[in-house]
Amino acid sequence: MPVNVIIVTMKLKLPIIILVLASTLATSPAFSNELPDLGDVSATVLSPLQEQAIAEQILRQVAISDDVLQDVEVTDYLQSLGGKLVANGPDKRQKFNFFVVQDNSINAFAMPGGVIGVHTGLILGANSESELASVLGHEIGHVTQRHLARMLAAQKYDMFKNLAGIALALLVARSNPQLATGALTTASAVGVQSQLDYTREHEREADRIGLQILDSGGFDVRAMPAFFTTLQRGSRFAEGGAPSFLRTHPLTSERIADVANRVEQMPYKQVSDSIEFQYVRAKLRASQGNVQNAIDVFEQNIREHRFTNEAAEHYGLAIATLLKRAFVQAENEITWLKKNAPPHAMIENLSARLEVARNNPARAANEFALALKRYPDNRALIYGYAEHFLAVNQAEKAVQLVKDKLSLYPDDAYLYEVLAKSYAMQRKMLLSHQAQSEAYYRKYDLARAIEQMDLATKAGDGDFYQKSIVEARLKQLRQMLGDVKKSKFWE
Repeated sequence: MPVNVIIVTMKLKLPIIILVLASTLATSPAFSNELPDLGDVSATVLSPLQEQAIAEQILRQVAISDDVLQDVEVTDYLQSLGGKLVANGPDKRQKFNFFVVQDNSINAFAMPGGVIGVHTGLILGANSESELASVLGHEIGHVTQRHLARMLAAQKYDMFKNLAGIALALLVARSNPQLATGALTTASAVGVQSQLDYTREHEREADRIGLQILDSGGFDVRAMPAFFTTLQRGSRFAEGGAPSFLRTHPLTSERIADVANRVEQMPYKQVSDSIEFQYVRAKLRASQGNVQNAIDVFEQNIREHRFTNEAAEHYGLAIATLLKRAFVQAENEITWLKKNAPPHAMIENLSARLEVARNNPARAANEFALALKRYPDNRALIYGYAEHFLAVNQAEKAVQLVKDKLSLYPDDAYLYEVLAKSYAMQRKMLLSHQAQSEAYYRKYDLARAIEQMDLATKAGDGDFYQKSIVEARLKQLRQMLGDVKKSKFWE
């Protein structure tokens, strides 16, 4: 199965639903027929294959939830930041997947197989990009040192009968420790939370690896002790106890002092935040809570010159006014950005989206086309242009655009979904089912991928060459599912 660096925005009401599902997974035929029995735990550490299997199940549950929202601009920002950190880490062979939980609490968590979750509260709570990078580097350290994998393998979870069960409970326990110990949880999630909190030794080791990653990646290493100090101070006044991050990552004065002492031995470097970091934070600020309140805050900051980056405030104001459908004000802010800020794909995408919202397809098409000439690999622009073609019933152009860009993003499930819709509009059902199958495959859902590919073989259209391709792919997918069923990941 493909493993991509992705980010997903997920409402935190989701774990309540997940926990209800987790309590019935042990006897659910839908899962037990598709996944191997984990069996008894006898090893002291999970194998890479076991970790990957758990990671894919976690990503599957995130991808198929009705509560999942995707923002490709935030996705690609974190992909770039995470990729830079991983490239400077101790294990460059480990694949990583990042996703974002839409929750105001400050939290980040790592799970087996290189799955790292980040709360929007962490992105907004970080005072600099180096602070955000310090937390990601810390979590990467947990993965490369296989801390959670070792603790998980050391436990005997008889309540888990398949990978989906343990993946769901892990997702809940690590993403929301407060919920995992609440009245709505099952014994499964509580067991994971209570037995898999990191030790102080784990934390010190992850700090050490994280500092090395920060330094090698060109970030300010002083951001790590600074952020930890902020967390410690903030926890004193936090309602309901410590922030979520501190519930699974024990933080002591000794640990902060240890990190600070290490930092003192490292060379000082002054590092500026990237404009992407500033724009992403502004976008999150504009998109959360009451829109008018966001507008008022951005306008006040601009009026009183209270900002780190003026362009980011205008960008956030443009998004907030667009969300309010105050199109004239949004256009004014975009005009200011194009005149005063350096050219950027996020500005161009916002400008095109304004024309879409105004129901001006001709101008929107022109904006997308010109922007893609300047930024040909920008996924937000690719998505927007493809969606425009679908909206104006130009399916053939949508197909051509997606085919041209799939070489850049061969594992992008959404592009395949656009392709499926485009073919369906053209009544090319074999190709539509084939594309939808490939989308499910990239969401780690083999069962649905097989179902769609089987429908492709029975579509009744397509030439001999197309039929041969889907038949061969169906056979391959079924073989993959058979291999999963035969595997004994926990032995």
